[in-house]
Amino acid sequence: MKRFLIALLMVQPAHATTRIKDIAVIQNVRSNQLVGYGIVVGLNGTGDNLRSSPFTSQSIQSMLDRMGVNIRNNLTNNNQVQTKNAAAVIVTGELPAFAREGGRVDVTVSSLGNATSLEGGTLLMTPLSGADGVIYAAAQGQVSVSGFAAGGRAEKLTQGVPTAGRIANGALVERRLPIELERFKSFTLELLNPDFSTATRAADVINAYTMPTYGGRSARAKDLRSIELLRPPRLDAARFISEISELPIQPDAPARIVIDERTGTVVIGSDVKISTVAVAHGNITVRVTEMPKVVQPAPFSRGETAVEDRTAVNAEQPDGTLFMLNGANLQSLVTGLNRMGLKPQGIIAILQAIKSAGALQAELVVQ
Repeated sequence: MKRFLIALLMVQPAHATTRIKDIAVIQNVRSNQLVGYGIVVGLNGTGDNLRSSPFTSQSIQSMLDRMGVNIRNNLTNNNQVQTKNAAAVIVTGELPAFAREGGRVDVTVSSLGNATSLEGGTLLMTPLSGADGVIYAAAQGQVSVSGFAAGGRAEKLTQGVPTAGRIANGALVERRLPIELERFKSFTLELLNPDFSTATRAADVINAYTMPTYGGRSARAKDLRSIELLRPPRLDAARFISEISELPIQPDAPARIVIDERTGTVVIGSDVKISTVAVAHGNITVRVTEMPKVVQPAPFSRGETAVEDRTAVNAEQPDGTLFMLNGANLQSLVTGLNRMGLKPQGIIAILQAIKSAGALQAELVVQ
């Protein structure tokens, strides 16, 4: 009974619908990447080796100078700080759209030097700036590390990545992004998967909603990626975007086959078609076996023991059966390939050959 239901579901045509918010985003309304350089302290002897990480030593000296602690006159061993409880790190995060002063965001802390673990460390206050060089947030707090490293002289055990961690809500927003929705009279939706059919369908769905609701058309498909939206008068932008985002739509996608040769993965789209072709697939196996034989000389002779080389070569070629493939739909194509009893590598080779023959009516993407 279960097999029958599965086969029935595969035969039925797919008419999946999704919300507009899941296939499109508003242009220029996005998060912004932040980056900063900082110091993690409080490590249990797993910090940077300051001999091979001079930037860590310089950072510690500069930090202590700002705090009023002068250690430059007391340094030994070629003027280097001697500590293994600190590590230089790069702090990264994303400032979400419409973030306000006082809000918090998560940050990722990654070791820059040769520290072996950041477990138990605390990130000191680190300014985070955007691509324009302006500081938008400051990060500080306890670093949470999921991996660990332990070992001795003869063996070492490492699980996960102990040299990278996260600080939940570790960055405090200091400056907002200059984005104000209320001053926009029009918006532009950008499709995540550009397609003319999807853009046209989205515009039609939006207009079908705004015509009876607000008495006018609000959407126009500009190209395969962009949909222009006009905000109805006397309607706030947040409510208009919320209503548009929840509208259901059936997106379209081009016929495409994606092949990953490294893992043997084949993904076939629902609209892939194959013209009628005949396919034969077979492999030739050649086995070479070395069987050396030791040859002993006759008794009381002056001969020497020698090794005689013997090589056995065997070639096998299984019978190749000619199969007919006529992929009028995805179900018949999958059935035909499975009927040939092929492994993933064989399916990949056949699909590439069918594409070369001009019988594959789809885009073939090889990764």
